[in-house]
Amino acid sequence: MQLISGKEAAAHISGILHAQYQVHGFSVHLTVRSISSLDPTGQIDFGGGEYIAAGRRELSPHEVRPEDKYKWWDLGKGSYFIECNETLHLAADEIALIEPEDRLLRAGGWHVPLFVRGHVDPVELLLEVGVARLRVKENARIARVRLFRIEKSQNGASGKTSRAKPKTAKRKK
Repeated sequence: MQLISGKEAAAHISGILHAQYQVHGFSVHLTVRSISSLDPTGQIDFGGGEYIAAGRRELSPHEVRPEDKYKWWDLGKGSYFIECNETLHLAADEIALIEPEDRLLRAGGWHVPLFVRGHVDPVELLLEVGVARLRVKENARIARVRLFRIEKSQNGASGKTSRAKPKTAKRKK
């Protein structure tokens, strides 16, 4: 895989609010559009016939200071769904890694790093809050996306390598 530049990656991302602040050398920031709390029950089984996604209740941000242009969410310890402003449009030979922003980690929140492929709309993250209180401002930069190009192998297939079958040693009788 080859890591591509932030500028090139940005061409595969729509919904970027301010490229000047979001596009970096080898990454692009993703920003918060909405936050939802989770209903208490989800369900998963082997075949998927009894699968039930955890419900969501969208949270409304509130004003902290009258002069603020954007509002804040006040999150307690627990799990939340984040919907990002950005959408990913990846080619067949591309894969994206979405990882938590360093400042989010230092503030006491995180989401698992994840790899995604194809068209991702909306980008959703499962945010975990480990501190008693985490305040998140509308459009906060919450994650970074790094885009990789999957190199073609000698046989022309993306991501597949051709390997010779190893020879087995003959046993002496």
